[in-house]
Amino acid sequence: MEYFKRTLNTDCENILGRFQATASVRFEVFSAIWREINFSSIFYGPMEPNKCRVFTRLVLSVAAPYLLPPYAFQIRVGGLYLLYGLYSSQLTTPKEKVRLALKDWDELMRFQQDAVDAQHYDVVFILRKLLHERAFHFTAMPNPVKRRQVERQGQQLCETFIDRPSRAQELISTDMLEELANVHEHYENLKRVISAQTDQPILSLVKQNLVPKLRGAVLTYYNWQRNQTVTFFPPQSSRRAQLLALIKSKSYGQAVEHCASLIFKNKFNV
Repeated sequence: MEYFKRTLNTDCENILGRFQATASVRFEVFSAIWREINFSSIFYGPMEPNKCRVFTRLVLSVAAPYLLPPYAFQIRVGGLYLLYGLYSSQLTTPKEKVRLALKDWDELMRFQQDAVDAQHYDVVFILRKLLHERAFHFTAMPNPVKRRQVERQGQQLCETFIDRPSRAQELISTDMLEELANVHEHYENLKRVISAQTDQPILSLVKQNLVPKLRGAVLTYYNWQRNQTVTFFPPQSSRRAQLLALIKSKSYGQAVEHCASLIFKNKFNV
């Protein structure tokens, strides 16, 4: 099955890469790509029932990580749509479920809330539909752990799919803030000693609450960046409103044109 796992990773990266190129999070866009490459045919082929179930379990386990961090929001949406398509098109009865570790439940709920806040209602609908159909199997570990299991290398992450942290977050770590707080405290103490020996108020040159302000600035920027990442894609409601406005404008234009033609006919007895 190791060979199938590598090829499945390639197939998943292919469809998610195409979805990423559209710069959209709409389900209709993903479903068009799914139909174009006939991705449901991944389950086709002569296979014994027991092997078919094992293969289906492998397919779902390969696709499941794309729903979770560290992947970007759009890739996680694509991963959700991918799991929905695979779960719905599998040939096993009863259906194989998607393994989800309990530690990832909170992250999944935050993902759902982000989609709600950004008005990506098709994302919310697909996720709740999977939950309603009990498509997830909540477990202690994302993959089964066997006795004397040989330690293997984890799944390679596609760099273009990963939501990279900002440069500020990479630089401002907890250890660095603690070290900066110690240095700043030592600097303040030195300033107090010097101020006691002179009449000049040089202590006013010290930046008060430097570390808390720096940490607050980084958190503010992180939240802004996170909101920008989610709201970069236009919400479904605004797209629907634009479509309704376009339909109304066309209908109004046709009505005005029809009324004008009637007035012209009545006036000139045409």
